[in-house]
Amino acid sequence: MGCQTYGNYLSYFWANNNITRKALGIKKGSKDEWVRCHERDLPYSLEIKSTIKYHHNMTLKGYRALVYSGDHDAIIPFLGTQSWVRSLNFPIVDEWRAWHLDGQSAGFTITYTNNLTFATVKNGGHTAPEFEPERCLAMFARWVSHESL
Repeated sequence: MGCQTYGNYLSYFWANNNITRKALGIKKGSKDEWVRCHERDLPYSLEIKSTIKYHHNMTLKGYRALVYSGDHDAIIPFLGTQSWVRSLNFPIVDEWRAWHLDGQSAGFTITYTNNLTFATVKNGGHTAPEFEPERCLAMFARWVSHESL
């Protein structure tokens, strides 16, 4: 069992632990045991070919957005995410540059008008917080606090 698979295995025990369920506010008897879903089990009834118009509309309304990708994501490479962010055609506020954590490069970032920030996470895989939790926490904490990455 690989590291990621083992973590998924352990999540079952964590999520079904009575202490965890109590901390999450799950009332005894209200929910059956938690089971990790698999992509093939999700009950999708509609396939959306592109979400670009939704992102465009939300950011035009002033909602802040942080879009990020792990730079080692082999499932959805950051260049693809960067491409759809660019397709929104928002002017650049802060040019593409490195962002740092503890004096080391943690990735790259660019900021656009309409409160849109795109960032990469150095050494991050498809689920970047799983691979680089410290970098992702720093990135999110800065963004949510309206600080520059």
